[in-house]
Amino acid sequence: MILPPYQAREDRYNNGMQYERCGRSGVLLPKVSLGFWHNFGSVDSYERSREITRYAFDHGVTHFDLANNYGPVYGSAEETMGRLMDDTFKPYRDELFISTKAGYDMWPGPYGEWGSRKYLMASIDQSLRRMHLDYVDLFYSHRYDPVTPLEETLQAMVDIVRAGKSLYVGISRWPLEALKVADKYLRERDVPLLIFQDKLNMLDRGPQENGTLQYCHEHGIGFISFSPLAQGLLTDRYLNGIPEDSRMAREHFLKSSMLTEDLLSNLRKWNDQAQSRGETLAEMALAWILAQQGVTSVLVGASSTQQLQKNLKCVNAAPFEE
Repeated sequence: MILPPYQAREDRYNNGMQYERCGRSGVLLPKVSLGFWHNFGSVDSYERSREITRYAFDHGVTHFDLANNYGPVYGSAEETMGRLMDDTFKPYRDELFISTKAGYDMWPGPYGEWGSRKYLMASIDQSLRRMHLDYVDLFYSHRYDPVTPLEETLQAMVDIVRAGKSLYVGISRWPLEALKVADKYLRERDVPLLIFQDKLNMLDRGPQENGTLQYCHEHGIGFISFSPLAQGLLTDRYLNGIPEDSRMAREHFLKSSMLTEDLLSNLRKWNDQAQSRGETLAEMALAWILAQQGVTSVLVGASSTQQLQKNLKCVNAAPFEE
């Protein structure tokens, strides 16, 4: 069956999405961005991936976030993006902001992870081939390398931009002191750090507590939050125990030992507050992140268009402050 060519909705920028300036750059990011960590690999339905991404773009989500080893299998989320470019998004490439990353294990041997120039240069070339792109909009160092000199990692990122393979660079989950080094090094070479990515949600407030979010805000660096719903804890999924078909039941990413009585009490309290606002717990949890000073965007995953539709409601929710 040959499907008709995709035509994006004409009202995609006028149907509720809001955009936030990323630090002191010229980039505007949607307040909700779509992450490809789960649900877009070779084990997932391509037709569903296409349906979700088209729905996202039709509703103003212009930022798609990937990494070299997203899948499973490694690389397959980027291959899905390549197929999407071919059959959906090629006419809209200049309207999309596509990011990828390198840092975690990707291929065997000593050059397939961490922060060496050897790894980063090879990885960006592989990513571009998989995604059928000439360049990405944003390339991240996916994790801090405590052994490789920071200057080697950062200079490789500078050279990736100068080679036209990425327009901007970012870092993910680096310690604050290393972030300061990166900010200074990149700024001095006219490739300023665009954005910092880290886990931030109502249960994990590390970037606030360690000063990272404040540093980004004060120095004109954007901030994007991943795992905003704490792998599903900040939804109504676990309010009455552990469902048999849940990640926690499979002890996958979430361990059952995490669901303590104190946590359940907090989740139920927040759920009551959300209901009093006419929202789900997930919507309120996303609204909390977007209300934090310095936050540019929040990365959500989606296993269906219905789930994405619910998450997008947070854009217009009233700020939630405890």
